Amino acid sequence: MRYRYRMGQIRLKLGEPKERIPEKIVRGLRGAGKGLRPENLEIVRESVDAREKQDIRKVYTVDFSCDRKLNLPEAPDLTYRRAEPGMEEMACRPVIVGFGPCGMFAALVLAQQGYRPIVLERGGRVEERVAAVEKFWADGVLDPECNVQFGEGGAGTFSDGKLTTGIKDPRIRFVLESFVKAGADEDILYEHMPHIGTDVLRKVVRNLRQEIIGLGGEIRFGARVTGLVAGPVPPDSPASEADSGQRITGVRVKYREDGREEILPAENVILAVGHSSRDTFRSLKKEGVPMEQKPFSIGVRIEHPQELIDRGQYGESAGHPDLPPAVYKLNYHCANGRGVYTFCMCPGGRVIVASSEEGGVVTNGMSEKARDSGTANSGLLVDVRTTDFPDPSDPLSGVDFQEKYERLAFLNGGGGYRPPRTTWGCFRDGDRSAAPVLDSLPEFCTEAIREAMPHLGRKLRGFDRDDAVMTAVETRSSSPVRILRDRGSLMSTVAGLYPGGEGAGYAGGITSSACDGIRIAEKIISRYRILD
Repeated sequence: MRYRYRMGQIRLKLGEPKERIPEKIVRGLRGAGKGLRPENLEIVRESVDAREKQDIRKVYTVDFSCDRKLNLPEAPDLTYRRAEPGMEEMACRPVIVGFGPCGMFAALVLAQQGYRPIVLERGGRVEERVAAVEKFWADGVLDPECNVQFGEGGAGTFSDGKLTTGIKDPRIRFVLESFVKAGADEDILYEHMPHIGTDVLRKVVRNLRQEIIGLGGEIRFGARVTGLVAGPVPPDSPASEADSGQRITGVRVKYREDGREEILPAENVILAVGHSSRDTFRSLKKEGVPMEQKPFSIGVRIEHPQELIDRGQYGESAGHPDLPPAVYKLNYHCANGRGVYTFCMCPGGRVIVASSEEGGVVTNGMSEKARDSGTANSGLLVDVRTTDFPDPSDPLSGVDFQEKYERLAFLNGGGGYRPPRTTWGCFRDGDRSAAPVLDSLPEFCTEAIREAMPHLGRKLRGFDRDDAVMTAVETRSSSPVRILRDRGSLMSTVAGLYPGGEGAGYAGGITSSACDGIRIAEKIISRYRILD
């Protein structure tokens, strides 16, 4: 009889080959491992333990097979369990608004099970999108419909492609395996902090698109949804919908190529619009879709030499070929209760302008798979509370807050989408040269950063170096609005409308957004029969 187990805390010195893992397994079992031959080894987790900088170790969790019963946990079965199709007839193909991680994985799962979804994406294919973004960075000509925020793959396509998440969800493995199948490196299956890299991610999203189309799905680019069409709930609808009063019957779409407008019939619509679709939010508000204010954060991008971060995290072992570019995650709680924290850290990356609206400047971080730029950056953010918003009664007041500071950053940078920059030393001292950055932030933000930086510098040596570069403004760490949905059905009060992902306020990053899209797809599948 064969058994399969999982063993953790297998530690290797820097430079020690992975081929020694079977020996470490046997040694860790002591007497019970005598004569054991671990087989079919699979690394399920790899991390770096740098707490003792004189003795940094690579730490592994491994699944293996053997022919004897051991006092170890069994290796879990990580196979994705697909939803069983329901019995109701589906009058219209499911419609997905947005082709970021949430919309993409909803479309993938629906297509794989025969439901032939129609995806409406206001931006362009990744090939067109790269050209538009490169042109924007080169000459400051912004395309409001196809940019860092809008287009195939969502905002994550121009990022580090981080796949870390705080959620615990059995769908995560399916997401990672789908990325690998589409061209991502297999190391994302086991790295403690997996990332794809923006250069590889562009190929991955293109391959996922081709799989969806090959399975009968349809993806329409340059297709902006301008509104919803709803009607009374039919009398024979399920009890869960009877109280809503309204049911989705279609979406209004405007096509960029020829300006044509149509009402696309729909009875199941997944809203995966991302956190920057402000015109969509305003349209939904006008149509009475329930929404509420949601806290988010504001701040700057802070940059250091990657070598400094490596030394701070790895000590004398910095630069060892077994060690990846070092990462950090820092936070501080201010005396006034404000939280300051680093966000979306990009080792070996660069700071980019990520604007999607004319006359506004937004920053973000981006890195390629190799993470070899020599510079580290992250968001240095302060929490924004709903009480900071200008109008407590307006669910989109957080959007107004964001736009205010993005416009200030545009003006203070001199126009042309050049972001204001300064150094920490000048920021701290209120130097005249720092005014464009300081004037692009609310006062509570500048005060909190000034209080926090010395403490963050004690946590990571050199973080508060005077020459650390600060670039304003970062406003889009998360959505400032939540589109309300029922916890059980995942639907809005408009029956058949499924708000999902980061833009709707239910996820925070690529992986959690993808999982949310899958959950919604499962709800639709479990209700309806496969389309003929």
